[in-house]
Amino acid sequence: MNSAPWSKTPLSPGLYFVATPIGAARDITLRALDVLASADVIAAEDTRTLRRLMDIHGIGSGGRRMIACHDHSGAQVVARLVQDIAAGKSVAYGSEAGTPLVSDPGFGLARAVIAAGLPVTTVPGPSAMIAALTVAGLPTDRFLFAGFPPSARPARLRFLRELAPVPATLVFYESPRRIRATLADCAACFGGDRRAALCRELTKKFEQTLRGTLGDLAEAFADRDVKGEIVLLIEKGAGGSVADAESIEAALKDALKTMRVKDAAAHVAARLSLPRRRVYQAALAIEARGE
Repeated sequence: MNSAPWSKTPLSPGLYFVATPIGAARDITLRALDVLASADVIAAEDTRTLRRLMDIHGIGSGGRRMIACHDHSGAQVVARLVQDIAAGKSVAYGSEAGTPLVSDPGFGLARAVIAAGLPVTTVPGPSAMIAALTVAGLPTDRFLFAGFPPSARPARLRFLRELAPVPATLVFYESPRRIRATLADCAACFGGDRRAALCRELTKKFEQTLRGTLGDLAEAFADRDVKGEIVLLIEKGAGGSVADAESIEAALKDALKTMRVKDAAAHVAARLSLPRRRVYQAALAIEARGE
């Protein structure tokens, strides 16, 4: 009798996307263990990480092929996996951490398998985005996953300004090396009074969630070095709400602290869903008054 928490049973031919833990190894599902134990072929974003996870749960390779498949893999890797499935084999694909395709590799493989008319199945489980939404304390009725902001500042500012008016909780992934710059830019683009939450090292030993305004978080991290994976969540924007003159002026004065007149006007216009010309004229008036 098998005393392991998983069972080895034949799988139907197809591609099985397996969500893997983002930290705690015990967060994996029993079904995910079954699939990893039973698949004919194992593919992974990082084969070393997946092999360690399988070892923790007592799953051996059993002589099965284990193939690295990520954004830098050649087209021949994807083609070989499609051929395996077409030949009647089951292929389990595991991300390095979390759910495949959610800011992780796998899209090219999924598209190729679907284009070949072959089955694609999900084995759901951990996701840093969903884990962060549950602890952030921000609305979850509508959210937008925006992934990693661009690393270059000009591109990052354009990216953030486009998202400023979105009427949904925004979810970003960010590296510890760039989080200080990203928080400062978010405070400038969204306004320092927007509520936010920063989740770090979710499900791991040093898990931490900090909540406050973007201004508070930007100040808290201004001189702080951090480690670990980070999820940043920001409350929804104004959407299509109509701003009065007082609100427009206040937003412009805040933006003009860090931006030129033209950039400040573009930012506030996008944030408040207003005509850019109208906001630009208001910005020029503030500049003329020397405020």
